[in-house]
Amino acid sequence: MLKEFREFIMRGNVVDMAVGIIIGAAFGVIVTSLVRDMLMPPIGLLLGDADFANLFVVLQEGTPVGPYNSLTEAKDAGAVTVNYGLFIMAIISFIIVAFAVFMLIRYINRVRRSMEAPEVTAEPTTRECPYCLSNISIKATRCAHCTSELKAA
Repeated sequence: MLKEFREFIMRGNVVDMAVGIIIGAAFGVIVTSLVRDMLMPPIGLLLGDADFANLFVVLQEGTPVGPYNSLTEAKDAGAVTVNYGLFIMAIISFIIVAFAVFMLIRYINRVRRSMEAPEVTAEPTTRECPYCLSNISIKATRCAHCTSELKAA
């Protein structure tokens, strides 16, 4: 059983999948940082100093009772919140990741298509007799079926 498990783990597609998951997780961290640290501050500045990480609605007050200046204060007080700012950031992260994956797949498909051999169309070897409509050799000067004299093609 151990031998079979080792064979399963060492199969190419399992190793490729593991590498893909690791790279995907690292890419997700980079995109999250890009959204949180690079994109959202200028967007928040344009929207009047809004910090998206601190956009929330309190559903149930905690102890001590609010108002809470930040999401961290609300969580520390035990308040129940809807964190719509974090949700907006997650949507933006998803869109960036989806676009990056789309661009990668688009590039891979373009490379794959360029590597495929173009179809070579063979020159026709037959033509149709204009008199009896039979197929004859393209080099024929007389039809084998109706014996009509043909112009050279």
